[in-house]
Amino acid sequence: MVGELWKTGETMQREFPETPLVGVGAVVVHEGRVLLVRRGREPLKGHWSLPGGLLELGEPLMDGVAREVREETGLIVEPLELVELLDRVHRDGERVRYHYVIADYLCRVTGGELKAASDADEARWVERAEWTSPGALNLDPVTVRVIEAGWQRAFLIESEGKAH
Repeated sequence: MVGELWKTGETMQREFPETPLVGVGAVVVHEGRVLLVRRGREPLKGHWSLPGGLLELGEPLMDGVAREVREETGLIVEPLELVELLDRVHRDGERVRYHYVIADYLCRVTGGELKAASDADEARWVERAEWTSPGALNLDPVTVRVIEAGWQRAFLIESEGKAH
């Protein structure tokens, strides 16, 4: 399935697509740290990012994000809430090379064992100082914004839970 998806007998290209593709991402927060993966495929191959991938036809968003995290990291997660809906457009000159509409969800770990698999070359827990430090992980600024928003929300949820 590298580079294409199957849809009713036709191929739909990831690279230079005819329409935007729908993806999901996970801000998995555990013990104050966030889960990141080193991407094994384009776009952004070799870069650290949130676990995630393309939604399958007929798959609900929250099921898709849980599936992607399990496939890429071996962890079982529960999606809690939408952090951000955004689009990522990568251009090659005037042409659109990649165009994804991504729903990033805050998730909590409910099981599994951390091990990079599928599209991820590596997976690890990251402290806040690492994703907020310029150049430490060479994260895309949009990814940093989403991580920070999810981490802040997780902190609030945890604080509210302790107050009750």
